[in-house]
Amino acid sequence: MVNIRNLDPSASPLDYYGSELRRLREEAGLNQPQLGKILFCTASLIGQIETAKKVPTREFSERLDAALMTSGSFSRLVGLVLRSQLPTCFQAYAEMEARATYLSTYQAQLVYGLLQTEEYARAVLGVENPGRLDEMVAARMDRQRILGREHPPVLCVVLDEAVLHRQIGSAEVMRNQLAHLLGFRDHPWVQVQILPFEVGQHPGLLGSFTLLRFDEDPDIFYTESYDSGHMTAHSQVIRERSVSYARLQASALSREDSAALIERVTRERYGHQPGPAVA
Repeated sequence: MVNIRNLDPSASPLDYYGSELRRLREEAGLNQPQLGKILFCTASLIGQIETAKKVPTREFSERLDAALMTSGSFSRLVGLVLRSQLPTCFQAYAEMEARATYLSTYQAQLVYGLLQTEEYARAVLGVENPGRLDEMVAARMDRQRILGREHPPVLCVVLDEAVLHRQIGSAEVMRNQLAHLLGFRDHPWVQVQILPFEVGQHPGLLGSFTLLRFDEDPDIFYTESYDSGHMTAHSQVIRERSVSYARLQASALSREDSAALIERVTRERYGHQPGPAVA
């Protein structure tokens, strides 16, 4: 049965997407089964998206633009839809992350989101969000599109060695994740360094943090607590945390030695030498 639930297009990006899909489908004189046939999907999927019960993917949006000749409208809109699936406290940061020209982050517990594989992200997000897992994983993967832009941001990442040893998901998930990190070793705009255990006390002991720099706007410092994030552009905070990050980079292994440690941990802890990975 066709679902005719009315949507308020102003309620959310997902509701707006669904209402626009219905409006343009009807203008094209197509019912849900007919459009589904064109898009190689079920009429049920069309109905779920039109009623904001399911989040569209970027691939679906690109096919939809081609089918309805909408000049890329849905491909542009889906980015807002996916971002709206991120935790509310994180959405403002994600917007800043997408605009930044330079990102420098220290991560004490997990691989930074922009460098996570889909399987690793699924294992992380599935701990507390099993009911919305597909949507949240899609949103996290969509964040990574900024690394593939014509002019991507510079991304410097310092990972605590604990990140390599903490098994997230299965051993295979970890092998693939660490191989993915190795794929960035020669990337022109991404630098991954490992802060080894032997460093002892260091400026990152208070927790993970990220510094964002922009072409025209003030720098931003971002950190998270258990259920909220905090951003500030206070000049003294930026000054202090920039020095902290410089010290972390100086204490971390070089790019080459970091790659060697990742390879060794993969081999000794997760089963075998990682194969080549393409970032």
